Amino acid sequence: MPEIFSDMIYLVTSYWPYFLRGTRNTIVLALLAVVGGCLAGLIVALLRMSKNRVVSSVARAYIAVFRGTPMIVQLWIFYLQLTKLMSFPEGMFLGMDLTRLLPCLIALSLNSGAYVAEILRAGIQAVDIGQMEAARSIGMPASMAMKEIVLPQAIKNILPAICNEFITLVKETAIIQYLGVADLMYSMNAVKTITYKILPNYYIVGVIYFVLNFLAGRGVSIIERRMNRNDQR
Repeated sequence: MPEIFSDMIYLVTSYWPYFLRGTRNTIVLALLAVVGGCLAGLIVALLRMSKNRVVSSVARAYIAVFRGTPMIVQLWIFYLQLTKLMSFPEGMFLGMDLTRLLPCLIALSLNSGAYVAEILRAGIQAVDIGQMEAARSIGMPASMAMKEIVLPQAIKNILPAICNEFITLVKETAIIQYLGVADLMYSMNAVKTITYKILPNYYIVGVIYFVLNFLAGRGVSIIERRMNRNDQR
């Protein structure tokens, strides 16, 4: 074990730019994916609650497919299929190839959207239906009542769950290394190839992922406590 620790110290001090860049990219990817997931989830949640059976069935099918298949399968399908159907802009973003990054972001966002849709639907249904009825009784359109009255309360209720979805995405982005996107795992593999030190590298990224998710989890706890205090006032 002491040898492992010395190897970890050596790798961190000698190759810290790799780990720093990979950590930054992982955080950015997770943030972009959760934003995309929230947008997709909002649309799907509203469709899921539609009184039109066809529309509601399509939304249910979307949720079932994305929640019922492995992320790695979705990533490869989106990457291979989208690159055949359309061309993505060439270039680099934070050292990541856009032709690989964008299909990955789309897949991550749509996958996250399936989970966010159910979270948001539960949040909307938790709002007292009487508020929507009161808004409708004074002539407010349903869309405006949803936007101005229901959604703000629903979002407040589900904010901790959305933060937990970000934590999940931080871990799930690890698989996009297989598509050549320079996240933390991709950077670790680069260091591993240079140094031939396998186990110490995995220990390092394990610690980094733990720290990221621990800090994010603490942030969720702080948000929940503040929300509870505000509700008690």
